[in-house]
Parts: sequence; C-alpha cells; structure tokens
Amino acid sequence: MGPVQILEITSPEEIRREMAVIGCDPTGVAVMIPKAIHRLVRITGVPAKAANLLKQEMLAKGGDCAVHRLVCVLGVETSTVLLMGTERQFRALTAKLKSQPFGLKAIGEAVEKAWDRYAGRQPYVLDCRGRKLSVGERTLVMGILNLTPDSFSDGGSYPTVRLAVQRVEEMVAAGVDIIDIGAESTRPGFNPVDTETELARLVPFLREILPNCPVPVSIDTYRPETAKQVLELGVHLINDIWGLQPGKDDASRSPMAAVAAAYGAPVVMMHNQHGTIYQDLLADMLAYFEAGLARAATSGIPENAVFIDPGIGFGKTVAQNLEVLRRLGEFKVLGKPVLIGTSRKSTIGQVLNLPVTERLEGTLATTAAAIMQGVDVVRVHDVTANVRVARMTDAIVRPA
Repeated sequence: MGPVQILEITSPEEIRREMAVIGCDPTGVAVMIPKAIHRLVRITGVPAKAANLLKQEMLAKGGDCAVHRLVCVLGVETSTVLLMGTERQFRALTAKLKSQPFGLKAIGEAVEKAWDRYAGRQPYVLDCRGRKLSVGERTLVMGILNLTPDSFSDGGSYPTVRLAVQRVEEMVAAGVDIIDIGAESTRPGFNPVDTETELARLVPFLREILPNCPVPVSIDTYRPETAKQVLELGVHLINDIWGLQPGKDDASRSPMAAVAAAYGAPVVMMHNQHGTIYQDLLADMLAYFEAGLARAATSGIPENAVFIDPGIGFGKTVAQNLEVLRRLGEFKVLGKPVLIGTSRKSTIGQVLNLPVTERLEGTLATTAAAIMQGVDVVRVHDVTANVRVARMTDAIVRPA
C-alpha cells in the first residue's frame, strides 16, 4: 500500500482529472463529482422558524447546518445559518425548499442561484467598444496611468502628453492588457477637482493615444458627465470607484450605469463607503454589489460587461483590507470577473513599515495571492514585474 493522501482540490476540473488518473468510468465520474465538492454556505438574517427547518432538511440530506443555539426554542428572531454539504446535497435541499413555508422557497432559490454563479462562469470574449478582452483564460493586467499632480504614488510623473504617451507605450510593450487612466487623485485626504479640470487633464492625452493604443483604455472616474465625454472620444471601459451609485431621484437606477449602457461600455464597479463600520464585512460588501448589479441590469448593461472590485484601501481599515484579501474567492458567488487593486497601497506600507517607493515586493505578494483565489484582473503600477508574477501564478493555478 502507498501513502495516504488528503487532497486539497476543490474544482470539478481538478476532481475530474484525479478520477481520470484512477481510471474511473466516465459515466461514474459525472455522478461522483457533485458528491466530491463540499462547501460551506452562509446566510444571514434567516427567521428562526426557517432556520429550524433548514437544519432539519440539511441533516436529512446527509449534510449539516449550524444555527444560533436558541433557534430550537425560538429564543431569537433571526439567525445566521452555516450550511455544510456537497453539491448533491445542496441540489436536493434547494429542490425540497421550493415547497416549504416561512420564506424557504426564496432561500432555496437564492442558494441555487449563488451555487450556479460560483461554479458556472466560463471564459468569454468581451467586446470593449471594438477592443477585445479574453476574460477568464488568464489573469489580465491593468496598468495605471495617473494624470494627476497629487496621486499617492506617481502624482506629477506625467506632466506632458508626450511623457504620458511614452508610458503607455512602455506598458503595452511589457504585456499590459488594459490601460487605466485617472485624472483625479482618490488617495486618503485627496482634494476633489471639478469636471472641467478632470476633462482638461484627460482630453489632450486621449486624443493622442486612443487612435493608436492596441489595448482597451479605461477611465477611472465617478462622474457620469466625465464618463460621457470620454466615451464620446472613444474610451473603451469605465472604472467607477463609487460602484454605480443610485441617482437622487430613483434608487433603482444609476446615472453612471445609464451612461455606460448608452455607449455600450463595460464597467468596473468598485466597493466604497464613507467610514469603516460594518455589521458583517463580507456580507455587507456582497449586498452592496448585489444592489449595484441590479442597477446595472436595470440600465441595460450586459451581464458579462461588469467587473467587481472589492476596493482595497477604500472605506476599510488595514485589518479589514487583509481580511478581504484572504477571502477574495468568496466574491465568485456574484458570478462576475473580479478585479483587485492593491498596488503600492498603504496597507502594504503599514504591514511592512515601508514608504510608497518600496512596496513592490508587497504588491507582488498580493498579486500572487489574489490570482491563487481566482481573481481575473490585477490593477498595478509596475507592469513588467506584475505580468511576470501573473504568468507564473497562472501556470500553477490554470494548468493547460
């Protein structure tokens, strides 16, 4: 007998390869894969009666369900529940819940939707207003170009159009997949500028680079009017640090989403908030994104044209940023490609006690860690080094 192994594999593809090595019958493989994937599914705010029934039903299917200790005597109104089981057990559970009372039908539908999103996204080609992006096949690298005098890292580095164009050419040569251009600093304590100033910084450069840039160009802005003007010039994506916020008159719609939809532009929707208080960090962030995705859909943005950015460094403490980085894989439940932006940020500086000019290694560590958890795009200053890390990490986690 050989050694006993405990395999740390969780994707259907990895399990299928392992069974193929064993020599399993292909028909049997299809039956066994749903039994081989075990997940923990967490739901907050479940009414106590529903939580009781969830526990009973999950136990009946061979799984389990953790609830508040007073749920059994209805000593609490609601409970967070932690469902534990295989895909097969969850599928059986959601089928049974469709005929259950106390809101369990809606819970079952939500669990089923989350499971499908988590496991179901396949690589696809995204049309960015004439520029193509292959999403999901390998990690994409978004290169940062700040046309600002006061950005935390490279403010004032490109005061002329010629220097900015030269930097774009360098990033393209280094293998960048997207160029992200910002004209207003959003560092902690930043001084806001008006739309006219933002456009005055952007327009001369965009007129020079857009006709010849071979990769999609994204504009980092939260102003719908700025987005409209740069899209008129031919920009390919919009990167919104305020996550498609609702308009003043209609909370179900977003002015930024309406502009993006009108011009057929994909969007990056970043998590952001004022302050660092959360009831439940990841649950609150997911609720924020679900609301933004609903506004995107209402505005007519295609489902595959929205990227999720957890917003490292925005509305979060250092500890919260690190927790988000540890749990990036959980954002797959939204069914959208995930973009992460950690480059040279203060969390790295505070962990390593280093100034902004010495944060490359810390950035590279976060790049590799993010890719290991399934992130699709990394937004960085140091393109060459991060492209190399991305290619090496992809070779480990996305085997051919």
